[in-house]
Amino acid sequence: MSSSVQPREVAQRHGATPLCAAALEVDEALARMDRQVDWLTRLTPVNIDEIRDEFFASGFRHMPESTYGEGLVGDAPGLRKTLFDLPVRDIQNPRVEALLLEKQRELDRQIELVRMRDCDGFIMASIDLFGHVDEQLLDIAETVLARVPVVERDRSDVDADYFIAAANRSVDGFKARYPSFRCEVIKDDTPGTALYTSMGNFHVAFDYRTASNRVDPLIQHEIGTHVVTRHNGRCQPLHTLAGGLADYDELQEGIAVLAEYLAGYLPAPRLRVLAGRVIAAQMAVARASGSEIYARLVEECDLMPEMAFDTALRAKRGGGLTKDALYLKGLAELLAYLRHDGDFEILFLGKFALKQLPILKDLLEDGIVLPPQVLPTYLQDDDALQRLDRVRTLTIEQLFQEKPEA
Repeated sequence: MSSSVQPREVAQRHGATPLCAAALEVDEALARMDRQVDWLTRLTPVNIDEIRDEFFASGFRHMPESTYGEGLVGDAPGLRKTLFDLPVRDIQNPRVEALLLEKQRELDRQIELVRMRDCDGFIMASIDLFGHVDEQLLDIAETVLARVPVVERDRSDVDADYFIAAANRSVDGFKARYPSFRCEVIKDDTPGTALYTSMGNFHVAFDYRTASNRVDPLIQHEIGTHVVTRHNGRCQPLHTLAGGLADYDELQEGIAVLAEYLAGYLPAPRLRVLAGRVIAAQMAVARASGSEIYARLVEECDLMPEMAFDTALRAKRGGGLTKDALYLKGLAELLAYLRHDGDFEILFLGKFALKQLPILKDLLEDGIVLPPQVLPTYLQDDDALQRLDRVRTLTIEQLFQEKPEA
């Protein structure tokens, strides 16, 4: 496949049923607006180092306010008008109409989230978009914290340059087999941002350090999940499967965390951090301060100081963000799906929520959605496949490895 071939051409070559003109128009517009809103970048603080330094210097009593880059305040009304002028109701296929209508409503909630950044209504906007921390999820988090052992984290013995080189090798491997595969590995000059994927590119903070035995699992989390599903979404007739259908975050993060286990090393502290994020999100909704969240994470959840700081800061983004609770929630829902013999490979056809899978299966049969073109490399490894079989019998508090299995 040539890198100049467009995704819709790829779909047509595979015999996909053409979408109606209204569906094409709406799909393209929603994908474009998804890139334009880019709520994750707009809610990432640009002064993390300063916050950390002042917080630790204060004896963990005062966490300074976050500052952010460009917002959407001036653009929000125009974006909303463009969004709701789209001819969604003219789409001929009712399944496609349902998926794109749901995405239209989600983008409206994302615009509101960014618009309300650091305002009184931000927490409600976050709950509206990502949901609340309910009692069931809180019980899961507390079970993890009670049953997953407290152990020391592995020594951080590799730096950002080492990690970036490994990530580039992973990307190059995909490009060698699939020339249209796109991902730039970016050394991010924003201090303390660690790792994240945005718009299909993988960002590594210049000051990032981790244990060498965590490099491949984390690459499988970011590239093997987020970048691979974006690529597969780009190859779909429905481009919104690249940026993500509504509520896709839970499943994406569930797969991404599970990828660390399948790649051979999901350590106990990592699972405890995911549980700690649920606690932090609940406290942020209750308007606890960053220092109060940090204290509980250290004293009751036994998180290391740096990880507790990072978790508390993430929970306080924008004024109180509940998104981080989705990691544990998505992982729990994914494990339940797999326990019921759910097909794992189909989950890579793009970015979507488990609730949308029945519709996508119907569209797959109709030729409007295509099977995933690319799968993560660990699915070619016999040991990883054995771990996948093992996962189908595990409870969430059992999903960690005492030492690397790779």
